[in-house]
Amino acid sequence: MIPTTTSGLVSLLLLTLLSTCTIPAFGTTARALVYTATAAFRHDSIPTAVQALQAKGSAANVDFVHTEDKGVFTDQGLEGYDVVIFLSTTGEVLDDTGKTAFQNYLNNGGNFVGIHSASDTLNTTAFYGKELGAYFDYHPELQNATIIVLDASHPSTESLPTDWPVRDEIYNFKSDPRSVGAIVILTVDESSYTDGGTRRFDQGEPHPIAWYQEHGAGVTSGGTAGRSFYTSLGHLNETWEDELFMGHILGGIQWTLQANTTRAFNSSALVGNGGTTSSSSASASASASASSTSSVSETASASSSAAVRFAETSSMTFAVVLGVAIAIAVTCLTTLQL
Repeated sequence: MIPTTTSGLVSLLLLTLLSTCTIPAFGTTARALVYTATAAFRHDSIPTAVQALQAKGSAANVDFVHTEDKGVFTDQGLEGYDVVIFLSTTGEVLDDTGKTAFQNYLNNGGNFVGIHSASDTLNTTAFYGKELGAYFDYHPELQNATIIVLDASHPSTESLPTDWPVRDEIYNFKSDPRSVGAIVILTVDESSYTDGGTRRFDQGEPHPIAWYQEHGAGVTSGGTAGRSFYTSLGHLNETWEDELFMGHILGGIQWTLQANTTRAFNSSALVGNGGTTSSSSASASASASASSTSSVSETASASSSAAVRFAETSSMTFAVVLGVAIAIAVTCLTTLQL
C-alpha cells in the first residue's frame, strides 16, 4: 500500500534515505609482530603473554604473529606488519642487519609497542632508545603498589580505575621519556611501595610507568613517524590473566595502529598488512551491500509511485517532508565523515 498521509510519506523517505546511508566496513586485519627474543634475563610469563594476546586477536581485529627469530628483521620480513611489539625482550636481540631493517621500518611509518623489559633491550642502539622513550635502570623487589592514571582519555587507560592496585615490578629509568616528547599516562603512588635502591638518574616527575609518543622519536630526518607506546608493567603470569591489564595493553596497541601510517588503515602506506580481509568482515560487508541494493531498488519503486500522491499534498506537508529529508541527509553525510 502506498502511503498518502504526511507521516506515511515521511516514513517512506526515511526508509529510502537510510537504506543508502551506510558506513563503510573496515575489513582489513592489522598484523602485529610479537618479538620475545631474550639475550639476558628471561621472563617465564612470555608464553602466557603471547597466548593472551593471540586469544584476543580476533576480537581486536589484529593478527598477532609470534617469533623469536631475529632473521625476520629484514626489510622484506617487516614490511607486512602494522606494528612491531617487543614483549619482555632483553639484551642484544638484533644484529646490525636487523637493526638497520628495524630503523627502515620505523622510517617508513611502522609503529612500535614496548612491554615490560623491552626497556632493557638494545641498550646501546640510539634510535631504539628514542623510539622506546627511556631505558630501564633498576627495580625494587616484586611487591604490591598503586598505579595512578594521569590521563583517563587514552585508549590504554580508559578502562582503568584512577588508583589501580597491582603486583608488579616498579621500574626506574635512566632518563625522562618526556625529554623525547613522550606523554606519560601512568605513574605510581610512591608511598604505596618500598624502594630501597639508589636512583642515579633523573627520570622526571611524576614517576613514569607508561607513556606514548604520537610521533616515534626513533625516526631519522625525512622519515615518516608512526606511533610508539610503552608500558613497564607485565612481569607476572597472573598479570597477563587480568582483564584490566589486557585492556591496558590492547588499548595501547590499537592506539598505535590508528596512526594511519600503515596499510591496515592507509592503503598508500609503505608498510603494513594491506591485503588480508577477515572472511567474516567480507561476508558481512557483501551481505550488507546486497541487502542495501535490494532495499534501494524496492524503496525507489515505492517512492516513484508515492511521488504522484505527494504532489497532491499541501505545501505545508511538502515542507515537513522536505525538512525531514534534509535532516536525514545531513546526518548521513556527518556519519560518513567520522
